[in-house]
Amino acid sequence: MADLNVKPGPTPKNSAAASKRSGSTAQGNYCGQIIGGNDKGRITIGRINKDGGTTMGPCLETPDGHHQMYMDIEGERTGTTTFQGPGNFNIVHGEKNVEDDTTIFIEATNGDLIIKAHNGKIRMYGTDIEMHATGSSDSSKGNIRMTASENIELNAKKIVGNAKNMLKMVSPGTVELAGNSAMNVYGAVLKLVDDSCMIKNSQNNLQLNVIKNLLV
Repeated sequence: MADLNVKPGPTPKNSAAASKRSGSTAQGNYCGQIIGGNDKGRITIGRINKDGGTTMGPCLETPDGHHQMYMDIEGERTGTTTFQGPGNFNIVHGEKNVEDDTTIFIEATNGDLIIKAHNGKIRMYGTDIEMHATGSSDSSKGNIRMTASENIELNAKKIVGNAKNMLKMVSPGTVELAGNSAMNVYGAVLKLVDDSCMIKNSQNNLQLNVIKNLLV
């Protein structure tokens, strides 16, 4: 949040201490301006952020400073644009567009794109939802990962999975497969084994399968 008491002139007193803690250089300028303002809000240019590490370009804010938009032009966060407010942030566009148009486009040229709700749900709605992990020549990229502390639920008329190399389902608890009308199972080779092979190996030497899965 911006320092509401910074006036045009040298760096505010608390900036040097804040910058020393962060290992940065305190900002200072002699050309900050208040373009206009009243009891409803104000517009400033060239103010120093409260932490002393960044100089803002244009800044639009309400009197209490909790609702503001500013662009940092010098210091630790050069080129950063920040929108901050205690209420809702709404973007509504595309009234004159058609279905195939790209109405809202958000691109992170380098670095991560993070959407985070501290105390609420993240919801996505659309006639279709598509997710693509393009990856690269590096085999460690191109992944889609989903992690939930409780449940992951899929509910659709049809669920189709196609794994080019391997499909694996593992649980330390119970795995249930049920087809109320029919269940088709096919494999070039089928290996079915239970824990009894741990005591006495089968004729097909499947004890290794038991050991491998117990170690999962």
